[in-house]
Amino acid sequence: MVKNETPKPAKKPGAWSAARQHLATLDKPELLALVKDLYYAAAGNRNFIHARCQAGDSGGEVLETYRSKIVEQFFPKRGFGKLKLAEARKAIREYKKATGNIPGTAELLMSYVENGVAFTGEYGDIDERFYNSVESVLTELADLLRCDARQSYPQFRDRLAEVEEASDGIGWGFHDFIAEVVWQLEDELGEP
Repeated sequence: MVKNETPKPAKKPGAWSAARQHLATLDKPELLALVKDLYYAAAGNRNFIHARCQAGDSGGEVLETYRSKIVEQFFPKRGFGKLKLAEARKAIREYKKATGNIPGTAELLMSYVENGVAFTGEYGDIDERFYNSVESVLTELADLLRCDARQSYPQFRDRLAEVEEASDGIGWGFHDFIAEVVWQLEDELGEP
């Protein structure tokens, strides 16, 4: 059976190179005008620019903007969560790409896991896709804490223990997986 896929458009060779050469000829006011046009052209551009400009902050307003996108998928202000998990994960990727802020990225990953566990605690068993997604994000958080965010582990220790405790009794091997990851992190990064 042959897949019926639409081929992706080929990248034009040198497209960025040509754009970069043109941008290099612009003076500061022209560049600012271009950035302003991009800012008003799309909400994604605005979010990216805000995040990039505040990347040096400890997180603050930008971090909360991205966190609210995650929480909205699980516990919206009105109605029930739609569980558009791809949207929640996209918020994490966009924040990381825009800011490069490792502690902030770890915070968003933790928020995803906390909300995922709270959601299944509130509404009962969900599907395998849901549990796989939460487990995958927890694994990503654990990898980040083992490497780039090692010094941040103490800030997450209690929250990870709370997630492990809150997941107790949830089936599908979900609690077992969370407990194993949390225990491994404590064994590797906890105080001797």
